[in-house]
Amino acid sequence: MSENTPDPRKMPKKTPENAPEPSGVDLARVALRAAKEQARARGNAARDKKQARRGGLRSGAHADGRDPMALGSAINRLITERGWETPAAVGGVMGRWPQIVGDDLANHCVPEKYDEDERVLVVRCDSTAWATNLRLLAPQLVARLNEDLGHGTVRLIKVLGPGGPAHRYGPLRAPGSTGPGDTYG
Repeated sequence: MSENTPDPRKMPKKTPENAPEPSGVDLARVALRAAKEQARARGNAARDKKQARRGGLRSGAHADGRDPMALGSAINRLITERGWETPAAVGGVMGRWPQIVGDDLANHCVPEKYDEDERVLVVRCDSTAWATNLRLLAPQLVARLNEDLGHGTVRLIKVLGPGGPAHRYGPLRAPGSTGPGDTYG
């Protein structure tokens, strides 16, 4: 070593308190590294977007029906091909029933089925009092469902009360009989 060159072993160690301010070259390196990372992220996003537009991964040189597809894309394609958009949306509403109508009403009223042709949602309540309450709330509930699903998806809510017990009187029953009601009306 020459006389003018400091010995690195005798130099004070750099700590955050006595660290020198970054110079122009250091700042340029940091900015270049950040720009490269941003460009890489944009490139990855563009590649992913292009790949999604093409339908995902490919099995060979040319796209065909045998190419692998993400599960969500496959399900969305199946729903679209079969025309199940509205029933799938209504099924999602049936799954989120407590969030739509509130926990109190959801504990006593359950959606049973949706008639796509008539656009009628059938809801069964566990008591006549809750059925009456739901009939009064039906117009607001139809508006809320149509807001969520799209205008005109649900035209009417048909409210059913609790099912009565089966009348099973006596030890013998005729096949297909509904009890005393089939005799008198």
